[in-house]
Amino acid sequence: MRYRIIMLLIVLLGCLGGKEAAAQGQQKAIIFNGIVVAGSSTERLPGTYIFIPKAGKGTLASSSVLNPGHFSIPVFPGDSIVFSYVGFKTQYHVIPRNYNAETYSAIIAMREDVQMLAEVRVYPYATEEDFKKAFLELKLPDQAERDALARSTDPDYINRLAAQTPNNAQTNFRYTMDQQLFGRESAANKGFATTFPFLNPFAWANFIKSVQNGDLKQKDWRKELNQTPRENMTRQDFMRNKE
Repeated sequence: MRYRIIMLLIVLLGCLGGKEAAAQGQQKAIIFNGIVVAGSSTERLPGTYIFIPKAGKGTLASSSVLNPGHFSIPVFPGDSIVFSYVGFKTQYHVIPRNYNAETYSAIIAMREDVQMLAEVRVYPYATEEDFKKAFLELKLPDQAERDALARSTDPDYINRLAAQTPNNAQTNFRYTMDQQLFGRESAANKGFATTFPFLNPFAWANFIKSVQNGDLKQKDWRKELNQTPRENMTRQDFMRNKE
């Protein structure tokens, strides 16, 4: 009987001790409230990712217009909270282990993460060669006027146009008068027959006499030949040479 009473007391003491140990091992959750701001200014960072690795859960900072960058998440003493935002370094915040209050507040100041990225060229084409080809083939709004100007100022086109364009009335009259006065159709030559000087005995006599007198040495026949009006010489040119 005494043995049974002792065993019952031992069992009761063990149950009471287990409950006390369980009660001591339990931790009460703490509400962590705070605001995430940029380190170099007071600008808030809405949408900051807040993660608790030990609990495997997280949340995002508020993006509301009234209170941007604010967050509220349940944590336990000793938890390490990770804060991450694009363009800023990852920030860690640890809840004190001996903290016993129901709420915990903090302002998380993120530090900027400056990184030099490599140059990136964006083209709307697969390769740079395709872009250059498309750029060279680009049609400007005034392309039609440019093409017309290039055709009208082409030297070959101007020469063909000049060859195909007939003379005007003034040019035709001038050409006709020059031919009648100095050309093959001169009116002074129409009433005479063409003679061959090598068969003219009088011409040979005058030539022999000129050789004997030395006239060929005294006269400059080249100068006289040069004074002979050419076929396409105009009346103005002939009168100018006479002066």
